[in-house]
Amino acid sequence: MSETFTPGTTIAAIATAIAPQQGSIGIVRLSGPEALSIAKTLFHPAGKRQVWESHRILYGCIRHPQTQQVVDEVLLLVMKAPRSYTREDVVEFHCHGGIMPVQQVLQLCLEGGARLAQAGEFTLRAFLNGRLDLTQAESISDLVGARSPAAALAALAGLQGKLAAPIRRLRASCLDILAEIEARIDFEEDLPPLDEGYIIAQIERVLAEVSGMLATADRGELLRTGLKVAIVGRPNVGKSSLLNAWSRCDRAIVTELPGTTRDVVESQLAVGGVPVQVLDTAGIRETADVVEKIGVERSRRVALGADLVLLTVDAGAGWTPEDGEIYEQVRHQKLILVVNKIDLASGENLASVQYPDSIGCVVATAAAHNRGIEELEKAILEAVSAGNLQAANLDFAINQRQAAALTRAKASLQQVSATIANQLPLDFWTIDLRLAIQALGEVTGEEVTESVLDRIFSRFCIGK
Repeated sequence: MSETFTPGTTIAAIATAIAPQQGSIGIVRLSGPEALSIAKTLFHPAGKRQVWESHRILYGCIRHPQTQQVVDEVLLLVMKAPRSYTREDVVEFHCHGGIMPVQQVLQLCLEGGARLAQAGEFTLRAFLNGRLDLTQAESISDLVGARSPAAALAALAGLQGKLAAPIRRLRASCLDILAEIEARIDFEEDLPPLDEGYIIAQIERVLAEVSGMLATADRGELLRTGLKVAIVGRPNVGKSSLLNAWSRCDRAIVTELPGTTRDVVESQLAVGGVPVQVLDTAGIRETADVVEKIGVERSRRVALGADLVLLTVDAGAGWTPEDGEIYEQVRHQKLILVVNKIDLASGENLASVQYPDSIGCVVATAAAHNRGIEELEKAILEAVSAGNLQAANLDFAINQRQAAALTRAKASLQQVSATIANQLPLDFWTIDLRLAIQALGEVTGEEVTESVLDRIFSRFCIGK
């Protein structure tokens, strides 16, 4: 590993989010061989109880080791190895929330001999010490960053080993196949002929399961990163009303005056388990107003950078030339046409919305009366191929790194099948089979490089 992850050292970090007047408790975490000795120089138990038992909480205070000045009143939690998150001695100081108490306690830990932990170093130590495999470590990061209940559920499934278990089983199957083949290479005269049909059937079974896992990659990406959805259209077609109805709160100012929205207004939602960042944009039109012009340009940029565009039109006004101009700017984006204000339009006006044939999805809404929102959410999920997300099996959802490794495993297994079909010697079978075994091992971390570990754990927060 890199120098920052030096084994045998004691690390310290703030393990909770800290903001002024935003939290009642802040935790400073120590892990390593000197964690207990550092804690004993700083912590002074209340009363006469001096026994530092593992997994027991002590009440007392932190004092500066030289001046004996009280720094904070804390709870101390000791978790002795191997019964800890890192399988090292771990000490946590549960301080008062806020910036100063935890910062002062952390500084005393660093002065006492610990060094500041790097991003993800606690979890990295858990992985290196066999407490977690790599899929579980990545699931911890996903769980911390989950933005919807479905994303949290998928991350929790990974943490419970629901991805690692089948990967290990498939890798074991490949190792068994490899052992059978190599035994025939080394002891061909002493063993019965190789059952080629059985080998082919086993490889096809592994291939099918790997393909099934790869099918969860898009779902996993949706759950982790979510969607960016931009509501665009002319001024006063009800874009802000749509955002307010959808988010069930008054996120945007709504008036009858065109051009009320001057900047992009954002709201975070979850649709069918998928995190959605909804962006209400300024009405797109030509204007002499300097401020509004800036908002219009931002709206265009947001629309072009969105995963999905909701082009909103006024049902009463029908499809106007201005709507057509906006459509030309976003037509290459994934798009849903939202015909809003149907409550104010007559049947004839609704029929006058003669939108281009190239628009495949149209949803009618009356945002002011919360009508059509459910239909809009269904259309969004279908547009991003997530319509079956809620009904899907959430045992796991692989990430991009895991998908890349499984793709290599699949290609290697397909090459083994081709090698057998071409009746090449057994030595050739083993080449790609070993590559498949290596790729499967990369998913769980049984075969992984230092650079991959550095890249994975650098995305974690410092205290995790």
